Amino acid sequence: MTTTIVREYPDTTWSDDGPTRGVEAAVEAGEVLRFPYLPFALHESELRLRDPRWADGKAKNISVRWPDGELRGAAGTPAELAAPRAMIVRYAEQSEALALRLFPHYRGHLLRGNTSFRPVDVAGRTTRWRQDDTRLHIDAFPSNPMQGTRLLRVFCNINPSGKAREWRVGEPFEAHAKRYLPAIARPLPGSAWLLAKTGITKRRRTEYDHVMLQLHDRAKADAAFQKDSPQAKVAFAPGTTWVVYSDQVLHAAMGGQHMLEQTFYLDAAQQQRPETSPRGTLERLMGRELR
Repeated sequence: MTTTIVREYPDTTWSDDGPTRGVEAAVEAGEVLRFPYLPFALHESELRLRDPRWADGKAKNISVRWPDGELRGAAGTPAELAAPRAMIVRYAEQSEALALRLFPHYRGHLLRGNTSFRPVDVAGRTTRWRQDDTRLHIDAFPSNPMQGTRLLRVFCNINPSGKAREWRVGEPFEAHAKRYLPAIARPLPGSAWLLAKTGITKRRRTEYDHVMLQLHDRAKADAAFQKDSPQAKVAFAPGTTWVVYSDQVLHAAMGGQHMLEQTFYLDAAQQQRPETSPRGTLERLMGRELR
């Protein structure tokens, strides 16, 4: 039974002094890179920020949006919110330093996306099935077509009480695509134009985006797949950092509280091996370009 490989590294620093570098091949192959000795250190004054009451309840994250640096999802006065914003910005900066050391081939091409903090417990959160991240899935978004751009994420568990972030990881991307591709029809002619024209999507939904959404939705809707497909449980203890292409690795968040997350965008053409990207894999399997 084949599942995603989780590979461990000994790093204890986010800076350029760390021992691990040049591991593009591992992350591009769909592995999860785990750093069990790489905590994100909070200042004494920041320990209080792990209280879930800092979240405004409208979103699951407190986030800083780039490039303008706007803080969203937090409750408090402007003066009070300076502290959570500073913590999240510092995480963004340390994550970027780590990513550039791990993946020097991406230097000059990585684009910083949102940085977020999730102070709320995963367990017991009620949501519709498409938004239910306790189900195995690859990341794909109905309103935000990525058009082949990669989603590289750096996570860190900062839970204060020893609670692990619990994931399930699933089968490799190519096996997953082969499972559902025969049932996926082409998008309706003109549908991408209409979705963009009416503002349902932020940009044109390509056939690649259509297929990725179908893979996302079909996996989440398939109870037998969720129960019986190749999968493994992975626990990320407090103080653990992990890095993954979330548009490639099947994952499900089963439990945990207090996690930081940094998203980076990368044009797949700038990978060390672009053919290993989801787009490259799908185009090879389908025998045509996905425009």
